[in-house]
Amino acid sequence: MTSTPSLPPSITNRERAERGQASTLLGIGANVALVLGKGTAGVLGHSYALIADAIESATDIVSSGIVWLGLRTAAREPDENHPYGHGKAEPLAAILVAGALMGAATFIAYESIQRIQTPHALPARFTLGVLAIIIAIKEALYRRVLRVGQEVDSAAVKADAWHHRADAITSLTAFIGISIALLGGKGYEGADDWAALVACGFIVYNAYHIFRPAFGEIMDEAPEGTWPEDLKALAETVPGVVATEKCFVRKMGFDYFADLHVIVDGSISVSEGHAIAGAVKATIKQAKPAVYNVLVHIEPAE
Repeated sequence: MTSTPSLPPSITNRERAERGQASTLLGIGANVALVLGKGTAGVLGHSYALIADAIESATDIVSSGIVWLGLRTAAREPDENHPYGHGKAEPLAAILVAGALMGAATFIAYESIQRIQTPHALPARFTLGVLAIIIAIKEALYRRVLRVGQEVDSAAVKADAWHHRADAITSLTAFIGISIALLGGKGYEGADDWAALVACGFIVYNAYHIFRPAFGEIMDEAPEGTWPEDLKALAETVPGVVATEKCFVRKMGFDYFADLHVIVDGSISVSEGHAIAGAVKATIKQAKPAVYNVLVHIEPAE
């Protein structure tokens, strides 16, 4: 759900982007270490589920880099070619992350099916301990990054968090698959490969979870919540405003843009109407710092 950021009103969009970038860099550092650890343990421990987990973490590094770049671009000020700013880069980064997840799921599914059809050794017991540590690290990263994403109201940072959760789910299914293989013994060697295949379903689900809100933002979908009602209520507190009519709100990166129809006394001058429109805009921006601009359309009362 899209909501008003919980950070202090005085914080700038650049500061929001910097907080998001910091959480993303933390994830990149953790994933570099996890790729090396998972890959080594998977090869030595004869576990493709763990190798698949390493592949998923490798895509995390790429996708987190995309998120970092998207946040950096979204924080740039409007210019002549982009009068509404560069905010679309942020949900676009989230969509690219969803695509990376889909690509990883497809590759892992293909390799898992190939290994299911090929006899191989049982995974080593030590891989369970490795996976337990990985699950704890990834779940902690998910919670931390998601909290930052909610605070700065960033689809890309939230997407990065869900990528960590997808990795935790992949590791959990690998843990279950390897446990089944070790308990079952000979004949159950492919259990961890089946686990990797099942994990692909979770990864695809998470990819959709990331893609849907980001795509809605790219398409200027109305944000969830009570934005129109809140802005109309604020406008109606301004002296001279008789009522409000239409109100359209859209989100672009860290910013919200609104188009609002305000009804005033039809006998007042153009200058007075202009002053009321300016007061409405100032009132809304003061109460809702996430609103970058309000286009106020003045209409005469019947």
